[in-house]
Parts: sequence; C-alpha cells; structure tokens
Amino acid sequence: MSTSLRARDAQVWGRPGDTPVRAKCEVLQRKREGTYTAITIAAPDIAARAKPGQFINVAVEAPSTLLRRPFSIYRTSRAGPFAGTVDFVLDAHGPGTEWLSHIEPHTVLDVVGPLGSSFPIPKQKVHCLLIGGGYGVAPLFFLADELKREGLRIDMIVGAATQERLFNAIEAKRSSASVTFTTDDGSYGERGRVTDVFDDVVAACQSRVVYACGPNPMLRAVSEKAAEAGIPSQVAVEELMACGVGVCWTCVFPMRAKDGSVRMKRSCIDGPVFNGARIAWDESRYEVGPPHTAPEEDEPSKPDPIDEDALW
Repeated sequence: MSTSLRARDAQVWGRPGDTPVRAKCEVLQRKREGTYTAITIAAPDIAARAKPGQFINVAVEAPSTLLRRPFSIYRTSRAGPFAGTVDFVLDAHGPGTEWLSHIEPHTVLDVVGPLGSSFPIPKQKVHCLLIGGGYGVAPLFFLADELKREGLRIDMIVGAATQERLFNAIEAKRSSASVTFTTDDGSYGERGRVTDVFDDVVAACQSRVVYACGPNPMLRAVSEKAAEAGIPSQVAVEELMACGVGVCWTCVFPMRAKDGSVRMKRSCIDGPVFNGARIAWDESRYEVGPPHTAPEEDEPSKPDPIDEDALW
C-alpha cells in the first residue's frame, strides 16, 4: 500500500482499542457482483476490531443524504499484502447507495465502525446452518470463516427472487460443506423459498444451530422454522437506522424477555444480531407469506433440544 493510503487511513478519532472508531478510508476497489456492488476500503483500525454480523456506517455525498448509510461487513483482511481492508456490499436503490455504486477508487470515505452486536460462536462442536437471502448472505461468508477456524461444519441455504439476485454463488460453494440454492422463480436451484428446503437440509446435514441474514420477512420465517425444529437461531435483522449509535431510537425491534414481556431493543447497538426465538415477531410489522410448496404429510422428526445457555 502507498504511504498516502496509510496516512489517510490513520486519521482515527478515539483511543486505541476502543470500538467503534471513525476513520478516513480510501476506496481500493469497486466491482459489480451480479446486480450488486462490492466495495473494498482501506480501514485497518476497523478491520482489526470487526466481528461477523457487525456493520459500518458510511457518509455519502449525494443530494438530500444527511444521514450515513449502514452496511454489513462482508469480509475483512487482517494479514498479507492487502491487510487492513474491509469489504461491504450494496444494492443501489436510492441517492446514497446510487452514489456509492459509482464511486471511483482513491475516493476517501468517512466511515464509523464496527458497530452493533456480532454472531455468537458456539462453544460446542455442532453443525451450523447458514441461511442468506439476496445480498444478505454476504456477512455470512465472514461468519463461515470464523466458524471453520473453530473446526465446525458449515452448510448453507442461499435464496433470492431470481438467479440474478443471488450473491456470489461460487463463494457459497467454497465456504460450506454443502449449499442449497433457492429462487422464487426457479431460475436457479430449487424453486421456492429458503424455508421450503429447511427441513430436508437440517435432516441431511444434522444442523444444530441456525444463523440467518436477509430480508426481515425471511428472518421471521427462518426463526419460526428453527423454533419448530427445536434448533437455536441467531438472525441479523435489517432495519432502517438514522444514527447507528443508539441515539435516535428509529430502529427498534420488539424482543420478548424471559418473563414474557415485550421490550423494544435498538437494532444498531442491541443488535443487529438477535436470538431469533426471542424476537416478538407478532408485535412487529413483518408478515410471513404462504409457502411455495405443500407441507409434508408426515412431520419430520426433531433432534434433541440444545441447552442454549451451554451453547453460547
């Protein structure tokens, strides 16, 4: 890396070791990934602190874009010739993301991160099922790397509306022992939703923990399927965030406490990763549509329940 790159990226506000930090980060690469855009930035202070499931908040310069834009961390590089980089993925659908989708290398971005909670890593040697929808699968690749370092088996279900909306199918195949693809229109893999193949994949792979990231209606459906199967789930919710640091309370999510009461939690600091079974989905605005395939006539057998207190 150039001296100028290191110097720019070193402009960090906050004491060493604090998290999050604010940094001036140079764009190293922008490339198309299907219908999405993947951006690599030089951010060694953020990369050193980042954990799977966390996100960054990026300032944009498009018209009428006062607020930062949050993006899940796709991957980080902490060693080798490109050490100190952070990748994130976006789907251009507004002025802020549209501006970022055309950003040129060497542009310097104002970035805060890493923010939010991360996916917990199991303490037990269990098989893990990672489920992603659209480009929501991106942070699961970061998680898969961490789980494999712990010697855990990884299987994946990756879904999208169409083949063009699947994100990096090749990396999904490389990251897992097995991967099942679904598309709503049947243009790639199985026709239907990720929950349509859930039972079969869980049975075949002997999955005991579920992680998911994607649209909130999908996360609700996955959480409910996992609860029916007696499997713990951890989901990274997608919610609009105005500040990203817990001040504005615009990204609240209903969570059910152990006593049964429902309390609002902020996705930006209490999440975005939550225990799927604890989310009070009936108190939220996210509905689950009808299944694409008919239910099985015979209810599949359920594995013995896992002690979540011992698992995490």
